[in-house]
Amino acid sequence: MTTTATAPAMRTASTASAGTGRRRSPLLTLGMLAFLIYFLLPLFWLLVASTKTTGDLFASFGLWFGDDFALPGNVRNVFAAENGVYGRWLLNTALYSVVSAGGAALLCALGGYGFAKFGFRGNKALFGLVLGAIMVPSTALAIPTYLIFAEIGLVNTPWAIILPSLVNPFGLYLMRVYAEGAVPDSILEAARIDGAGEFRIFWKVVLRLLAPGFVTVLLFTLVATWNNYFLPLIMLNNPSLYPVTVGLANWAAQASVAGGSGDVIPLVVTGSLLSIIPLVVAFLMLQRYWQSGLAAGGVKQ
Repeated sequence: MTTTATAPAMRTASTASAGTGRRRSPLLTLGMLAFLIYFLLPLFWLLVASTKTTGDLFASFGLWFGDDFALPGNVRNVFAAENGVYGRWLLNTALYSVVSAGGAALLCALGGYGFAKFGFRGNKALFGLVLGAIMVPSTALAIPTYLIFAEIGLVNTPWAIILPSLVNPFGLYLMRVYAEGAVPDSILEAARIDGAGEFRIFWKVVLRLLAPGFVTVLLFTLVATWNNYFLPLIMLNNPSLYPVTVGLANWAAQASVAGGSGDVIPLVVTGSLLSIIPLVVAFLMLQRYWQSGLAAGGVKQ
């Protein structure tokens, strides 16, 4: 009798609890929409401005399309300007970013795994130095890096961009924290008992477990190197070695000198739009690793 009377009460409580869990805050929803608009509005302006001619850029409303849809012509002009130098800038940027991101992610995975799973003298002190390096802004290191590279003859070469980008203290910290929870000690002991060496264990076992963290560091470094402006500005003086950021800045300077006249401004705007497309594609391709990592972490062993 007690069980029969209790069952409806439990169902009622469960229904009320489920209803409470599904309740949404209108204020929170409005706040999230405001942030969404704040982040997407510049991208929308860039997309709209890329479809306009020079005259429409100044004569029409900034957040809506002009009379003429000039996007195909603007894209052709971007790749045809100065004998197709924009395509070279894109290739340079892709080279710097992919090599730097892959190298930095691998070094961070090796270092983070070592800090997390190997006890050695000075572990905490060295990791404290890594945490201190996170606090140092990269712009403060640009001039010393330039002086060092000038002494060894690497200025005005691709290595002047790639080598500094391989150093990622935050990525090392992130991989160390991730490796502590993602790599069980029992798996490492089992591999060692089977006779596997440490590097084989890392390549065959650990790197697969660190895939979500590895991809996170990879994407962070890819975006940082792709958008890097100050380091290439001081390291490179050959236009054929410029990345997109420095090249577009030069075009923007030409437009400023010309007083905004001519067809340079559409080149800058359309070139900026084209430069973010590879980053969007990279994010869409790599996000499945985050989803799989979160799903794996939610399964109770």
